[in-house]
Amino acid sequence: MEFAELIKTPRADNAVLHGPRCPAVRGTLCLTGHHLIFSSRRKEGGEELWLLHANIDCVEKRFVGSLGTIVIKCKDLRIIQLDIPGMEECLNIASSIEALSTLDSITLMYPFFYRPMFEVVEDGWRSYLPEQEFELLSSVTDEWRLSCANKDFSVCPTYPPVVIVPKCIDDEALRKVALFRYGGRFPVLSYYHKKNGMVMMRSSQPLTGTNGRRCKEDEKLINATLRPGKRGYIIDTRSLNVAQQARAKGGGFEQEVYYPQWRRIHKCIERFNILQESLIKLVEACNDQSHNMDRWLSKLEASNWLTHIKEILTAACLAAQCIDREGASVLVHGSDGTDSTLQVTSLAQIILDPRCRTIRGFEALVVREWLQAGHPFQLRCAQSAYSNTKQKWEAPVFLLFLDCVWQILRQFPCSFEFNEQFLIMLFEHAYASQFGTFLGNNENERLVRMLTLNLVNTSLYLARKKKFIGPKKVIVWSSLMQVRFLQLVIGGNTKGFFPFKIGTL
Repeated sequence: MEFAELIKTPRADNAVLHGPRCPAVRGTLCLTGHHLIFSSRRKEGGEELWLLHANIDCVEKRFVGSLGTIVIKCKDLRIIQLDIPGMEECLNIASSIEALSTLDSITLMYPFFYRPMFEVVEDGWRSYLPEQEFELLSSVTDEWRLSCANKDFSVCPTYPPVVIVPKCIDDEALRKVALFRYGGRFPVLSYYHKKNGMVMMRSSQPLTGTNGRRCKEDEKLINATLRPGKRGYIIDTRSLNVAQQARAKGGGFEQEVYYPQWRRIHKCIERFNILQESLIKLVEACNDQSHNMDRWLSKLEASNWLTHIKEILTAACLAAQCIDREGASVLVHGSDGTDSTLQVTSLAQIILDPRCRTIRGFEALVVREWLQAGHPFQLRCAQSAYSNTKQKWEAPVFLLFLDCVWQILRQFPCSFEFNEQFLIMLFEHAYASQFGTFLGNNENERLVRMLTLNLVNTSLYLARKKKFIGPKKVIVWSSLMQVRFLQLVIGGNTKGFFPFKIGTL
């Protein structure tokens, strides 16, 4: 298919660009296979907008006489208005944008056509490999090993080919445990705490069902992380009621009779399908132009966005406290182990490990705990808050995680190397990007589509930008164990982390 077949009108002169915080600008609008480009006529200091079609969430058309208006609502929450002279031109451009922004084939997306304007000095896809993490781990302990049991993705289709597991557990045992865990997601190492040797593992729910099925290999695997005479904690991100309901569908949770050394704690983190509606309500509140504080606060509360943040941070702080203060190992899981589980394990590491608060360390965390761990970015980030076509798999799981990080950043700015612009950039690239980092749903899909061979990785771009460095010249790598997760921030000039982008060009 040629992109030209979808572009009915490639150019429109005398178009007018409107933004909520800038005056209207007259110029020329052009459509290419991947971009909407607007350029003003002014030679010096002219306005120019390059918008990826993949960033477009919704297109609305309005007409007054012969003048047509196209309102473009973006996945990064911007709203752009274009006045197009001529009804036919407006209709053609609108239909072209709609067609180009809803392409099904992943190979037609911009990352497959993008050529960087900067020198590629390293392979960004190979910057954060499990082998490198294991090399660091093996310098402080010899109790773990690299397993290649999943090298062909037959054990777990959403895990990477190489994972870190206890040395005393062989690959045959891992295969048996995979059959006992939803989607084959057997417990793997997420974090090793150098201070006391405690660990955090993650997995999916056990398939105990109503008959109370057990797996001795699973019990042996997670018990291998315990010290003699010590107990561990299983943090289930589901409420007890939800976990019990899962048993009727073949899922469930670890039963005390088979896991006597583990204390199970249930948290109430909503599943991904609830989060999309919460985002929609929050964006609606942020776009409310009534300037009524009571109305704003009412809409904010009704969105439940801050409630979600509180629950996630509470669980992450609990995991960090169990590891650091109580000297206990932790296993985190929910249902699938690809959403709330990753939010909790990632945030716990940010609290415990200063390395995760550097730019390179945070990038490594996103790669390790999100990309390699199988968070389905392609499904979750297919649409944002404005789309008229809602799918049950779409949810702002990664965005919610970034907002949680922003909450911690606001309270401990001197403990982070990066600033909020860094988080905003990651949010934008997760939904639409010239890079291939967030394409696909897991390592298996990326390998099949050869994304890692053909596409440039986001990390190379982020590493070059000084604007992501925090304002402090001296970084204080203090402990974040005292995170005051109830003091959630949303308001002021930015209305929180991600709504900072709402309504801006």
